[in-house]
Amino acid sequence: MTYAIIGFGKIGQALAHAFARKNVDVTVASRRPPEALAPQARAIGPTIVARSLQEALEADTIFLAIPFWEHRELAKALPSWEGKTVIDVTNSFGVSPEELDGLPSSAFIAKAFPGARLVKGFNHLVAPILATDPVVEGGHRVAFLSSDDADAIAPVAALAKQLGFAPVTLGKLGEGGALVHARGRIWGPLIFQDLFKKEQ
Repeated sequence: MTYAIIGFGKIGQALAHAFARKNVDVTVASRRPPEALAPQARAIGPTIVARSLQEALEADTIFLAIPFWEHRELAKALPSWEGKTVIDVTNSFGVSPEELDGLPSSAFIAKAFPGARLVKGFNHLVAPILATDPVVEGGHRVAFLSSDDADAIAPVAALAKQLGFAPVTLGKLGEGGALVHARGRIWGPLIFQDLFKKEQ
């Protein structure tokens, strides 16, 4: 299994740190040329290798660590996404439900990557936390995962565990997975509060 992180900003670099801690090979790429990313990649660890976007897209499993709307342009980079697993780490802050056709953000993204197995994951951790060791006080930091493809979850959960996280499956994107999707400018605690109010 081969891995790539598309996007090498704060979240992309935080993910790269997670791979480096466990000496797992991962390719990193962005709109910038690989030579611009190489110094930072080397500084993170020897298993982090900067390559061109097209080379990175040859990986089996691809993390989307890019600003939300950039997924549309990235999706055009391959003629087919068949056989790829795409892990959506984006958050749609500032994007209205109307712009998403009323869909959870990852379900909206999935439409741009036909044939891919899309999994929502790792998006609930801010970059400084994601970059640190997930083993904390004898426990493991949680990685929430959701997907409409039941078979896609298991290998991503195995990777999360390999990286030191405790994977927690939330079900389909529009069900439990909706708990970790941003709504406009709201995320996390306020979403849970909203759900609790509806149950009362």
